Amino acid sequence: MQENVMTTEYTRHRIGLVGSGIATSLSPALHAHEAAALGLDDYSYELIDLENLNISVEKTGEVVRGAVAGDFTGLNITHPCKQVVVDALDELSGNARLLGAVNTVVVDNGRLIGHNTDHSGFLTALQRGLPDAALDRVVLAGAGGAGSAVAYALAAAGTTDLRIADIDPDRAADVCSRVASAFPGTRTTALAIGEISVNLTTCDGVVNASPIGMVGHPGTPFDPAALHSGLWVADIVYRPMRTELLDAAAALGCAVLDGGQMLVAQASDTFTLLTGVEADTDRMRSHLSELLSETACA
Repeated sequence: MQENVMTTEYTRHRIGLVGSGIATSLSPALHAHEAAALGLDDYSYELIDLENLNISVEKTGEVVRGAVAGDFTGLNITHPCKQVVVDALDELSGNARLLGAVNTVVVDNGRLIGHNTDHSGFLTALQRGLPDAALDRVVLAGAGGAGSAVAYALAAAGTTDLRIADIDPDRAADVCSRVASAFPGTRTTALAIGEISVNLTTCDGVVNASPIGMVGHPGTPFDPAALHSGLWVADIVYRPMRTELLDAAAALGCAVLDGGQMLVAQASDTFTLLTGVEADTDRMRSHLSELLSETACA
């Protein structure tokens, strides 16, 4: 890959990650390493952790605008702020508007423009990690900011029967409605969490887009006894890279997709949006593996 490093003019990048309970995020190290590899000398990536700052998630918009006024040149937005931040922005990209969720804020002449690279990130991960997977009938666990992006990516990839479950039935129904409107060829059904298991018997694959399984949220989003060898199983959780759900699926011989694939793909797209420089996805994936090994040994 040819590296398109901006050398003709001095450019400073001060990026922030806005979320709650994000003290252990690997994004600062991942982004900073790629910036250094690309020769972006004046680049910083800082956490803006609402939990540590004792600020409610409802004030995400104020925090974002305050950060930009305070000299940040761009922002990443993560759980649980991706949907809350939308109303505070001046403009939304097509994907962000459709999804109703933002994970990247670009500052353009003082205007705050929201983008969503979770959508493109999961689509890239799916095509790269499960290129031969049958996508007709899929169950999706989780309809939050990341879940809505995964839903759109699945519909874009060709899923014609998408069943979405969430602990909040209204949220699942809302994502179903949005996807059906954007992709008339995709039939969407909102499920209760307890209905996931029975639906897996007639589906090709299942995606966990909920926080269940990540560090601090152990377990599985549904009973893994419902898995069968005819399924492919994807998880957007990357810490740990092999969740309890993926371990159970792999033991049955299911094709699996770990959350690191999506993380790197969306991070690469985000990096390019915020800097104007194309990131090297393979290098970022390799560095993520190193970071996860280091944290596992710590």
